[in-house]
Amino acid sequence: MTTEERLTTRQAAERLGVKPETVYAYVSRGLLGSRRAPDGRGSTFDAREVDALVRRTRRPAQQPSGDDAGNGIGVVRTGITLIDGDRCYYRGVDATALADRHRFEETADWLWTGVMTPGTRFTAPPEALAAARAAVAALPGHSGTGDRLRVAAIAMAAADPLRFDLAPEAVVGVGRTLIPVLIDALPAAGQEHRGEGRAAWRLWSRLTARPADEASLRVLDAALVLLIDHDLAASTLAARVAASARAHPYAVVSAGLGALDGPLHGAASGLAHRMLAEVLERGSAAAVVADHLRAGRGVPGLGHRLYPREDPRAVMLFRLLQAVPHAAPALGAAREVVATASRDTPLHANVDLALAVLSLSCRMPPDAGETVFSVARTAGWIAHALEEYEERPLRMRPSGHYVGPRPPRPLP
Repeated sequence: MTTEERLTTRQAAERLGVKPETVYAYVSRGLLGSRRAPDGRGSTFDAREVDALVRRTRRPAQQPSGDDAGNGIGVVRTGITLIDGDRCYYRGVDATALADRHRFEETADWLWTGVMTPGTRFTAPPEALAAARAAVAALPGHSGTGDRLRVAAIAMAAADPLRFDLAPEAVVGVGRTLIPVLIDALPAAGQEHRGEGRAAWRLWSRLTARPADEASLRVLDAALVLLIDHDLAASTLAARVAASARAHPYAVVSAGLGALDGPLHGAASGLAHRMLAEVLERGSAAAVVADHLRAGRGVPGLGHRLYPREDPRAVMLFRLLQAVPHAAPALGAAREVVATASRDTPLHANVDLALAVLSLSCRMPPDAGETVFSVARTAGWIAHALEEYEERPLRMRPSGHYVGPRPPRPLP
């Protein structure tokens, strides 16, 4: 093979064992480079780069199928997020740099398509929004935001007869409409901001009646960017399992929302919110931290197993929160909690504590951080669905290790 060997789209597809449109999906996700053909018709691809991608995606010769397709899923190849040391990268780009430069919609769309389009806006289709709002309105009054988001996603799926179209452009289209529907289906807490149509503006009016200010909206938008993805968290793994079974993207997001509903995942910022509120009420972080330790609980919002030192998402959000005047008391409480809990063992604030400062200082409910988390992570689940749809179906089917009574046993 010479260094100059180039392949046509069809040749690259044959070598990879995929359809031609999948080759372009690899390009959009940064897995493969392309160059315009000399005659201007179509694209060409570096044969060495194609062969390297073949080696990375090669499947065993004998593949089980259907319900018996059991294999280990300890490692899942992904080109979406890398956590390395104390940094988080989306497709090789520092997530905090993206949050500093680009809006949530721009970053999400770039993650799906590989193209950064300044000024990108997502729009809620009227029919889908009406279906989602009707379903949400039918829930009991005590329903939480997580309940409303799950119901809205299911209602939107039922209203979409083309939901089983898993072509990349169709899945991206679902992402662009699902996110605004999830936001707009929530009951308004304050004045709606329709002027700019940005996700952060729309979400703000669902979370608080407090008038929006640019500094607070900046924090909210950055939080949405920083929470889009975080490797294979529990909810993301659930979403990929659904995508592996070729569930449609609405069902993939529903699977993620279901896993996120657990107290050990999405609810962490709510626990930190209540802790900071108690610190401000009692005037002492030491007493509150002591109560958590006495009860055998960890201190909410501290530490993260994936970061040896500081959570870079928290570092950025705390920096932005310093520009929010009414956040000063909650920021002070958070710093006091960190200092108190770190007296003997070094501990650092994580993103949940930063979300708690935002929600508490902006008069949002305790579950506001979970709402922000859910809306942001929807973009990440769509990205993982796009990636998983290119893999062998049902590959995430581990084999069970039976430990029950050995048969035969008498009929009960």
